[in-house]
Amino acid sequence: MSIKEFKTTAFSDQKPGTSGLRKRVKVFQGEHYTENFVQAILDAMPNGGKGSTLVIGGDGRYWARETVQTIFKIGAAVGVKKFIVGQDSILSTPAASNIIRKYKTDGGILLTASHNPGGPNADFGIKFNTSNGGPAPESVTNKIFEITKTLKSYKMLDAGTLDITKIGSFKYGPVDVEIIDSVKDYVEIMETIFDFPLISKFVSSTPEFTILFDGLHGVTGPYGRAIFVDTLKLSEDVLQNCIPLQDFGGGHPDPNLTYAHDLVAAVEKKQIVFGAASDGDGDRNMIYGAGAFVTPSDSVAVIADWADSIPYFKKGGVHGVARSMPTSKAIDAVGKAHGWEFFEVPTGWKFFGNLMDAGRLSICGEESFGTGSDHVREKDGVWAIVAWLNILAAANQGKSKLVTIKEILLDHYKKYGRNFFSRYDYEEVSSEGANALIDNLDKLFASPNFKGSKYKASSSDASFDVSDVYNFTYTDPIDGSVSKNQGHVITFSDGSRVVFRLSGTGSHGATVRMYIEKYSKNESEYGNSAADGLKPLIEVALEITQLKKFLGRDEPTVIT
Repeated sequence: MSIKEFKTTAFSDQKPGTSGLRKRVKVFQGEHYTENFVQAILDAMPNGGKGSTLVIGGDGRYWARETVQTIFKIGAAVGVKKFIVGQDSILSTPAASNIIRKYKTDGGILLTASHNPGGPNADFGIKFNTSNGGPAPESVTNKIFEITKTLKSYKMLDAGTLDITKIGSFKYGPVDVEIIDSVKDYVEIMETIFDFPLISKFVSSTPEFTILFDGLHGVTGPYGRAIFVDTLKLSEDVLQNCIPLQDFGGGHPDPNLTYAHDLVAAVEKKQIVFGAASDGDGDRNMIYGAGAFVTPSDSVAVIADWADSIPYFKKGGVHGVARSMPTSKAIDAVGKAHGWEFFEVPTGWKFFGNLMDAGRLSICGEESFGTGSDHVREKDGVWAIVAWLNILAAANQGKSKLVTIKEILLDHYKKYGRNFFSRYDYEEVSSEGANALIDNLDKLFASPNFKGSKYKASSSDASFDVSDVYNFTYTDPIDGSVSKNQGHVITFSDGSRVVFRLSGTGSHGATVRMYIEKYSKNESEYGNSAADGLKPLIEVALEITQLKKFLGRDEPTVIT
């Protein structure tokens, strides 16, 4: 077992995005491509990774198992001390964060493209999490990128193929390898956070409270089974699409109204009271019951408002709340009412990590179906789903009539008002068109006549006065780092706003996201759909930006 050095050619396209490097599988299968990026990750670590302990896991997608073996070979060559690996390469992203923190490792390499499709002709991804369990900050990803641009060789120690399907302690050459149960540690931390006796009593004594959990054939199927079936003693009937598949069953493992169609159809057909879905790697979630869809912006606001019903927060308190900039301002009002510190950060969970590590943030969320707390350093789909179960169990204590998701939402709106919110995704548009749209926004924002201009909706008498425009910049209150160009924001005199961003999570072409938000204190509007509540504002936003012309699309790919 000798270490061999392989000459390579550097790649110019290995810049990690908000959550790692994502490309088509065929790109990662290219000569040296995966090896170069793994070597760059290890080179970017202190002492080049020598003597380190690293976690390996992922969503089980195609090309993951082969990449685990590549990591073993390169890790052994650079002197990694130990690998902790999820059985068969499976570890949800929040579960991996928990493992990194629980066992105090030096970080982890996660093999996931999150909510992107999987399979030989779809996407793969590699991301690095640091020792706090969170995604690598820009200082680290920039270092990785610089290394990838100059890499001339990588080293490997080939000790054969290690069977990662069996739990136990093994050796890969000189490296200790521990294959662990993918679910066990995660369920244990969930049991310290939530009131499982209360939830169990509620679901077992309330037969009309029907449940359906959809794993979208991603990583969370085993986690859902462990919680709903093994812990809460519910029947297998509450599970759907819960066997992880390398291609996610040919579906798109993104828990929204478009891609979680199996869940939506089943909930509506059977009038299920509580439906929930998670994404490919388990960090996103959707809450959807009969007659009630919970937007991610509303979800994190409700969880924060009900925090005292969750033992973890009742015991330790809430040290602050936060949201990503495009996310609706629903949680702002909750934070203000409770007297909590509030933060607005750029898109990307890594921006929450510094605040959590400093003890200033407890609950946070992104409009992209990501919600979480400081129990780990990643958003956590299953955590959010169980949080809603905990809230519903608490809300129904002593009640003779079932309190549903819809009633929880309406009560929240009556208390705080409603933030109508939607996101339009234009996926895989031409990069030229996307950049032209952004350039036009820059010109518009620079125009002295744009502020104060008035626009009228095409389908109604509604009109909107532009009150402010800016490109969001964030200064981290902990380390002082500055993140610029995080999204173009147009605000209107009635408090409405529209945000435009180029997304960094796609693997091909460009993705443009448009976020639309309108606040209302009119109770007669609270039951309206987001589409109806936002229609005039959407019409104005499309007129102002000429988005359809630049992107060549009449309709978005996905509306959430």
